[in-house]
Amino acid sequence: MLKDILYKVSIRSVKGDTNIEIKDLQIDSRKVSSGSCFIAIKGSTADGHQFIETAINNGAIAIICEALPENMQEHITYVVVEDSAMAAGYMSHNFYEEPSLKLKLVGVTGTNGKTTIATLLWKLFSGLGYKCGLISTVQNQIGDQVISSTHTTPDAISVNALLKEMADAGCKYVFMECSSHAIHQHRITGLQFAGALFSNITHDHLDYHKTFDEYIRVKKSWFDHLPANAFAISNADDKRGAVMLQNTVAKKYFYSLKTLADFKGKILDSSLAGLHMMVNEQEVYFRLIGEFNAYNLLAVYGAAICLDQDRDEVLKLLSNLDTAKGRFDYAVSKNDKIIGIVDYAHTPDALLNVLATIKKLRQGNESIITVVGCGGDRDKTKRPIMAEVACEYSDKVIFTSDNPRSEDPLEILKEMEAGVNVVARKKVITVMDRKEAIKTAVTLASKADIVLVAGKGHETYQEIKGVKYDFDDKKVLNEMFELLER
Repeated sequence: MLKDILYKVSIRSVKGDTNIEIKDLQIDSRKVSSGSCFIAIKGSTADGHQFIETAINNGAIAIICEALPENMQEHITYVVVEDSAMAAGYMSHNFYEEPSLKLKLVGVTGTNGKTTIATLLWKLFSGLGYKCGLISTVQNQIGDQVISSTHTTPDAISVNALLKEMADAGCKYVFMECSSHAIHQHRITGLQFAGALFSNITHDHLDYHKTFDEYIRVKKSWFDHLPANAFAISNADDKRGAVMLQNTVAKKYFYSLKTLADFKGKILDSSLAGLHMMVNEQEVYFRLIGEFNAYNLLAVYGAAICLDQDRDEVLKLLSNLDTAKGRFDYAVSKNDKIIGIVDYAHTPDALLNVLATIKKLRQGNESIITVVGCGGDRDKTKRPIMAEVACEYSDKVIFTSDNPRSEDPLEILKEMEAGVNVVARKKVITVMDRKEAIKTAVTLASKADIVLVAGKGHETYQEIKGVKYDFDDKKVLNEMFELLER
């Protein structure tokens, strides 16, 4: 019944009968059919209120909106709410029988590390013998069943439908990335989290949030609304780590490499073979590489302990895990032993972390050759900064196209070049075609040099003028290695 689905929704007024059976919920009028309830949401590019008439023509029997349409129809139920996006969150949770209460849902937010932390948690708990769900940028999984992913966090209706599927399949734990967009757009509103993790916060998504303070506020708002029986884990070494948890009523925990914390780590040795660490006085070897992964491992370890898992068993399993696809994903050419690294780094801080890690891992005077671009229709302010970071930490840099989307790739490259000073320009080559750029980097590399291909990571496409073309950085890198060795 519609009246049951409206539980917890802030309602201003109702026109019509709420004692009606609803077949499904829709936020896209094109997907509406007979018996649907259409929720009109004001989005960043379109306002669902403009499609109310279309939804009714397609069979909608109930309309959720923030303002009544001019032409109302007698046989339709109209519910005016304070916030349609928030209503969609609560209604979806109610419609799908509160799936987040039937399993332990753990969310991960932060600028960098979300995918790795969520994926490692899924691998760890699967290894511990539990059936688990994963909702991530790379892919969604129900046990071993892989479901393709289009967003970091799906819309409210899709995420609740997915959680119900996971609960029905017997998943005990679900690990989920929670992007700032998803928090702000109420895609996770109504969900009951058993735990929440914060990795870090750096310059990103200012095209959407406009200011860094607003970006922080949005992330923090999620922790502010956690229940008292949940746990909240934050990075004590991030200068906003404590701020994130200052108002939460959830049980607070911190992880750190640099200060006292509940989950304390110390790097004893770091190389391309992995990490040798102390974790809460326990010595452990991990296959993952670099300081940023040391933080990711501590976050995962902390969550596992908060979920009452055995410490020794957790560390044993973690020590054998690989990273998520496209996260410091590397290959080595056969003869010249050139190291190729593919990473999703698409923010200045992520690129800095990867390049700083590579510099530390160098055995001698190997050159670092970086291939990097910036995505179109995204935060333009980070383009010159990413270019500057690439030049500062690399011996040679090749600027290239990423996912230009609707923008002119040449204009994006010009905006990147604006961040390069006169001295650094000697390091830079601009090759717009991404495949040619990777080929150029491999050709320029000498024995044992390191080639970093940054920005796209796990993605298997390149989006140009609304069309997605097949493109896989790792695959292209390996092809260039093969060409080199012929």
